Amino acid sequence: MIKFLLWLILLVICWPIAILVLILYPFIWLLLLPFKLVGITLGAGLGLFKAIITFPARVLNRI
Repeated sequence: MIKFLLWLILLVICWPIAILVLILYPFIWLLLLPFKLVGITLGAGLGLFKAIITFPARVLNRI
């Protein structure tokens, strides 16, 4: 919602740039999509690594 409100403000201030942003936004999103997927995969991998490393300590705490 905030992005839309910022775009409306840009539309009022300078409409040619707002129209250009509206046209280019999907292409920029597609360009950044692989980086988002790598970030999600890396976060999941690091979370799995942390769970594996901390598993013995969690088991010993329950005993």
